Amino acid sequence: MNFANAFPYRLDWIVSFVAVARAGGFSAAAKAQHRSQPRISSHIGALERVLGATLFDRSVHPATLTPEGRALLPHAEDILARLAILGEVTGATGGTKRGVVRVGMYPSAAAFLYPPLVRRLRHAAPGVTAVLREGDTLALDTLLADGDIDLAVRPVLPPVRADQLAYRRLWSEPLVAVVPDGHPLSDDEATTLARLVGFPLVTIGEPDSGERQFETNLAFLQAGLQPNIAFQTNQPQTLAALVRSGLGVGFTNRLAMTTTDHHGLVLVPVTAAHAERQVAVWWHAARPESPATTLVRDVIAVLPPPSLTP
Repeated sequence: MNFANAFPYRLDWIVSFVAVARAGGFSAAAKAQHRSQPRISSHIGALERVLGATLFDRSVHPATLTPEGRALLPHAEDILARLAILGEVTGATGGTKRGVVRVGMYPSAAAFLYPPLVRRLRHAAPGVTAVLREGDTLALDTLLADGDIDLAVRPVLPPVRADQLAYRRLWSEPLVAVVPDGHPLSDDEATTLARLVGFPLVTIGEPDSGERQFETNLAFLQAGLQPNIAFQTNQPQTLAALVRSGLGVGFTNRLAMTTTDHHGLVLVPVTAAHAERQVAVWWHAARPESPATTLVRDVIAVLPPPSLTP
């Protein structure tokens, strides 16, 4: 390895370059880094002179990455990621792991999984902190692909939209119909997809995303049925409120309802071969992984799954 090639570059130039690219402009990066904008600009200018390339198009506001800047960004992020690991590795060699791991979870998974994760880490690895970043299923893909989180707990479906994301399965849970007390389905021990198509439904998902590969949609598709979806939401509490108001029958994963206020509602199991949600912990397989991240992923994998009984 020719170490002399690294001498012309200063670390703070690389930090400023990544900050501008990720924050969406020089002023935003300056605020995020608690530095003056002229200092950020000087770092970028110095890096561009050494590289002999323009990294940002300054003719637009905010400045955007040039093709050369886009090509450099993943390598610059990789440099910073590996530097962050140095401290964790040296800490781990003494038998004590330390570091901050950013974990993304969708709301019901966060309500169920994050508290026991924090408790377990405080007992087993007090030097490791798991910072929660909540988001819907589709948003977690982007956060993980962009390096804004280190791990993601999300369902296996819909399929991830980014390459090189790997996963380890955590649990499977049933899908349930959600109805108010006194509804025609409320006294049933179980119901079928064929019966659900007779009601307006409230399901998970983003109405404007065009994404139809959530478990609820695929269950009907695989059964050859066309549901009447009246509302879609990613918030379990909103789904419960719509059902409680008599605006439709809910159809979602069981954990979404057991981790929210479902007072006055009845959860009815749905008997269908594919009426289930599979949940996994995800990571970016092409990025270097710190010992702290590996530890948090392993802890998540051994935490007890949610109860499968109604």
